[in-house]
Amino acid sequence: MDQTNDQNTAPRPSVLSLHIKERSALFAAYMPFLRYGGIFVPSTKEMKLGEEVFLLLTLMEDPQKIAVQSKIVWVTPAGANGSRVQGVGVEFGDSEIGKQAKNTIEGLLGGILNSSRPTHTM
Repeated sequence: MDQTNDQNTAPRPSVLSLHIKERSALFAAYMPFLRYGGIFVPSTKEMKLGEEVFLLLTLMEDPQKIAVQSKIVWVTPAGANGSRVQGVGVEFGDSEIGKQAKNTIEGLLGGILNSSRPTHTM
């Protein structure tokens, strides 16, 4: 008797984890130009644009992790020009948790959000 369940054959989203300890590192990783906000995650994992991921984000001294459904929207491959860090940019999902992540980050960045300092993506 075949008990194959099609619901279990869909690939599970990858899980990425990022702990940012300093405001300057948060500024370098944050991607405010994305509709729902997003963040750059250094990673050597092979990932594709559009891939769904689950991000566990820890910001500064806050012991609470933000767990947000996200999507890959940026890929910096190994050996990229300008000695850029290898990794992926993820856009937060359009959910309450995604909005909370964006608002929390923008609150932490405050006045430096509009700085012209270079970041991991732009």
